[in-house]
Amino acid sequence: MLDIKVIRSNPDAVKQAMRNRNMNADQMLDEILEIDQQRRKITGETEAKKAEQNANTKQIPLLKKAGEDTTALMEQLKNLSDEIKVLDSALSELEKKQMNILLSLPNIPSPTTPVGKDDSENVEVRRWGEPKQFDFEIKAHWDIGKDLHILDSETAAKVTGARFHFYRNLGAKLERAVINYYLNTHSANGYEEILPPFIVNRSSMMGTGQLPKFEEDAFRLATKVSEEDYFLIPTAEVPVTNMYRNEILDGAKLPIKHCAYSACFRAEAGSAGRDTRGLIRQHQFNKVELVKFVDPETSYDELEQLTNDAERVLQALGLPHRVINLVTGDIGFSSAKTYDIEVWMPSYGRYVEISSCSNFEDFQARRAGIRFKNHPRDKAQFVHTLNGSGVAVGRTVAAILENYQNTDGSVTVPEVLRPYLGVDVIR
Repeated sequence: MLDIKVIRSNPDAVKQAMRNRNMNADQMLDEILEIDQQRRKITGETEAKKAEQNANTKQIPLLKKAGEDTTALMEQLKNLSDEIKVLDSALSELEKKQMNILLSLPNIPSPTTPVGKDDSENVEVRRWGEPKQFDFEIKAHWDIGKDLHILDSETAAKVTGARFHFYRNLGAKLERAVINYYLNTHSANGYEEILPPFIVNRSSMMGTGQLPKFEEDAFRLATKVSEEDYFLIPTAEVPVTNMYRNEILDGAKLPIKHCAYSACFRAEAGSAGRDTRGLIRQHQFNKVELVKFVDPETSYDELEQLTNDAERVLQALGLPHRVINLVTGDIGFSSAKTYDIEVWMPSYGRYVEISSCSNFEDFQARRAGIRFKNHPRDKAQFVHTLNGSGVAVGRTVAAILENYQNTDGSVTVPEVLRPYLGVDVIR
């Protein structure tokens, strides 16, 4: 959520930031400023009346002690009380209206985020590895998986619906091997491993920016357990970030680094017509997430390190990839800056996103109330939150099947996964 002080002090800059995101928010921002002006005016009037009320209340016992009539003063106090109730109600409505608008505004892009209208203008930062040149006709991962009897979308469609998969035999073991390899690698690199709930409440979804903007893309649960709204998580970022909601952290313990495996659930409403075959765009998929809570002064250094950590596991798998700096028109709602890591997919003939590493600055922390103090007497300030896929597991399996396929239809297992999988070749 944006800081109202930033909007108030430099509205033109915020308006331009929204335009850079392909969003004309001039009217919304003008409305916020108008509401803010009304709110501050009413707050001043309320405080003045409460001060008068307190002063008059103190006069009552003095007048009674002096034997004077307090009827007029009591009537005045009653009128003040009624007026304060009206002002408080008006203030509450203004604050609610202002909050609703603030929650619908995306983050302000970092100055280091290139200005651009869409993903066609994203800036390549670096590449690692060279795509393999095959001397036979290559197959897409969904065909490889079907031929090896390790991926089964047909049965999943019968059991659940489109864009779900059963993993079978060595397919299931390969998926599990990738998860374990990622978690072990990131844990050894200083990330505390978390196994979070896969269901969260509405407040948690609000805290990380999934709601209210993207409610149509979420799986909301119908349950009689309680009156609370529950959602299947779209990413482990949501429960892990909200572990610290409404808390003040010890600044000496920053950065706090977590890695977490979770299944992820996304309705992705409106995605019809996009490539939904195979494992690239599923309603349910596995992912290992990296989440950081850091001091604002070091957050961009931490973003570089987080991106490197996500790249490291792909490099050990021998998967060619590139890193892209997303432009203002392509970064996510909550992000100030995002690097996408894209893995080479031979059947696509191009790089495909496998990880997004983002710095949200204080946008999520302000929504979720996550602050820190370096010293007990310091004023609490908002942390910066970062997260990145470390990385998407299903897309990793897809990339392994395509990049390591052999002419006989088998798939060579990357060396680092062999201790987890127990075989060198899937055939």
